[in-house]
Amino acid sequence: MEEITEGLNNVNISDSYRKNRIQVSNTKKPLFFYVNLAKQHTEVELSALGMAIATVVTVAEILKNNGFAVEKKIMTSTVEMNGESRGRPIEIVLGKTENFDELMAAAQEERELGYAEEQS
Repeated sequence: MEEITEGLNNVNISDSYRKNRIQVSNTKKPLFFYVNLAKQHTEVELSALGMAIATVVTVAEILKNNGFAVEKKIMTSTVEMNGESRGRPIEIVLGKTENFDELMAAAQEERELGYAEEQS
């Protein structure tokens, strides 16, 4: 037990984006769930394994192409289980763009105008 406690005390979570990790699935949630979730963080790490890699890349591209995020880092690695190579996860770290807040305000205004028009 003492070894586990010592190991936990030595864990260094200096990378601030670790707490903002979104593990993307291609079957559990709709694509824009992840897009909107990522917009809530200053810096976010999107990660996926297997068939979900296409989804995580699509989410990152939507955020980048619409001016909400800039790519900071892309990482891949090999997952080993019982001595066998089982998969290659991808991790994409994104940060907010300088004009993120302006884009979000404009999108909110657009939604409010659309709602007002629906009500009239």
